[in-house]
Amino acid sequence: MSRPPLEVADIIRSAGAAFIERNRQWIGWKHVKVLLAIARCRTAALGGPKCQTAAREQWIAARQKELLPTRYMHVVFTLPRRLAPLVLQNKKVIYDLLFRASAETLLEVARDPRLLGAELGFFSVLHTWSQQLRIHPHVHCVIPAGGLSPDHTRWIRSREKYFLPKAVLAEVFRGKFVDALKLAFQDGQLNFQANLKLLAQPKIFAAWLRPLHRQDWVVYLKRPFGGPEYVLQYLGRYTHRVAISNHRLVSFQDGQVTFRWRDSAHHNQQKLRVLPVDKFLRRFLLHILPQGFVRIRHYSFLASRRPATTLPLCFRLLGAAHQPTAPSANDSRPLYRCPKCGGPMKVIERLTAADLQLRSPPQVNAAA
Repeated sequence: MSRPPLEVADIIRSAGAAFIERNRQWIGWKHVKVLLAIARCRTAALGGPKCQTAAREQWIAARQKELLPTRYMHVVFTLPRRLAPLVLQNKKVIYDLLFRASAETLLEVARDPRLLGAELGFFSVLHTWSQQLRIHPHVHCVIPAGGLSPDHTRWIRSREKYFLPKAVLAEVFRGKFVDALKLAFQDGQLNFQANLKLLAQPKIFAAWLRPLHRQDWVVYLKRPFGGPEYVLQYLGRYTHRVAISNHRLVSFQDGQVTFRWRDSAHHNQQKLRVLPVDKFLRRFLLHILPQGFVRIRHYSFLASRRPATTLPLCFRLLGAAHQPTAPSANDSRPLYRCPKCGGPMKVIERLTAADLQLRSPPQVNAAA
């Protein structure tokens, strides 16, 4: 894919310093670190032109080795918009609850012998943004359409045009998440600042939660178009990039950023959105994850401690040989290549944005 004419890094290099200065009252060092790191991306400061491409390809290759010879489902669990203000003040807690409630929902519903009666194995990926960069937490789950029997002696396939009932998934997910959120409140795990301070009172928090029980929660469930490899490519693009693709950016003129977005409410119609640069960057920074947060997680027989024994069993029960996981020639290729000669580069030290700032002052001066 060719280099787009406009990138997020270009906007930050042009307007980043002024944006930071205008927003001193709320912007923190973690925000500045992200802006500095992206401003250096695709420049001599960080090396190669597409620093995430090789990592993304290796991640996709590793997942492809785990693909079983069966149909796959793409299931998405989304939090209601009402929770957005609470999410922004409690990212780690809420995102962890989203992972846990969605995974427990899939495992519990699939174990029901009236529905499937099998143990699922899957991985989930967290996305936090909408097409317009608003906070929109949801997890994408890639799941074989079947699972291991309780005694691990056979593979139970789901029906051809039926996996698990969407209405049941949505109801169970809602119940598990709201119950877990109540427990987090009781355990004092939630923070309430600014306009949410009143929610710290138990009665007000309980009243605020009630509408969540009455509304339908969104669970998207459909066999992925183009097979499981398509879903891996889709997730790979998003897990190894920032909240908005550079190819969606249209222009940055007179302090206004124009970008494309897909309107799912109107048959995925492509539209243009114009935002002042400060608003664009504020929305962009909403999607910084807590330090050390793991946004890709594996469950059941794909969990990190189990695939060495359970994956070969799944392949055998499906009548296929398990592909060896020893590194191939392609896997051993270097992650980084010299931008001058194309030769392999070896990582000898990893530097944070703070380290780089101490060694070389960042160039994020406003455009003349």
